[in-house]
Amino acid sequence: MTSVNPERAARIAALPFDFAAQPKAPVRACNLCGGDRFVVITHRDRYGYPAPACACADCGLVFLNPVMTPEAYGQFYNGSYRPLVSAYHGRLIDAKSIQGEQLDYARERAEFLAPYVEGAGFTSLLDIGGSTGVVAHHLSQTFGLNATVIDPAPLEVDEAKALGLETITALVEEYEPDGRRFDVVGLFQTVDHLLDIERTLNVIRALIYPLGLLFVDIVDFRAAYLRNGSVEEAVKIDHPYYLTEDTMIAYLRRAGFEPLRADYAADHLHISYVCRPVQTRSDLLPSRDGVRALLNEIRYVQNVRRSV
Repeated sequence: MTSVNPERAARIAALPFDFAAQPKAPVRACNLCGGDRFVVITHRDRYGYPAPACACADCGLVFLNPVMTPEAYGQFYNGSYRPLVSAYHGRLIDAKSIQGEQLDYARERAEFLAPYVEGAGFTSLLDIGGSTGVVAHHLSQTFGLNATVIDPAPLEVDEAKALGLETITALVEEYEPDGRRFDVVGLFQTVDHLLDIERTLNVIRALIYPLGLLFVDIVDFRAAYLRNGSVEEAVKIDHPYYLTEDTMIAYLRRAGFEPLRADYAADHLHISYVCRPVQTRSDLLPSRDGVRALLNEIRYVQNVRRSV
């Protein structure tokens, strides 16, 4: 059960955003394996919203179910996302205030990517979910790349435009590349926000050059619920999906990407991957033993939390 912080709950309740009233759609098939055997692992998220999360009993993918529609998420990112995160943390988090943190992150990711980008002759970068463009701008300056940012939040896209970047205001699921291809594609702190991970990775596979690179990092769901001692505290409506090492690797290989290196961040919460295009492995999924172990661990954490 989620421990209630009265001041935080009051800040969230004061927001004009009404999650219960948002249009939602049920998830009928697992986005990773296509299965339909789901286990409900929590009925609420960290904000206190009635946002059930399920785990696929066949592959272990965790996701919100039901999930807000693309139109609802578009409106959410247009005005409610940053105020909600601000209310949760009790401090202002907006398109201006996050840029210092984003620059620190950009420097770390540039160091991680340098051995694979420097001297490779790359000229183009697509940053999916690129927010204010700070990360794309730093990478473009560091590696001499022409950067394009796609993000659904207009205020954050305006910041990216101010940096001189090409921008697209949209959910990536709505993006039509029209034959464009890129040397480097980044999902910087974005993959958990996607509405359709499988489709997005397949789109990326089609628009990335054969010798290009994909960067993706995840909030490791296991690390999140073990750190918090709570599944509810690891779930939030802004993340339709909750990935582990096993499910992320399966997604990548099924879409035709081979991880060249994994980096476990200093916060012990995020894992980064740099990948190259390869042949798809459409048969690859997490092992059944691994899925059983995950579900047993989730159940254990939930029961320990309830007994405290």
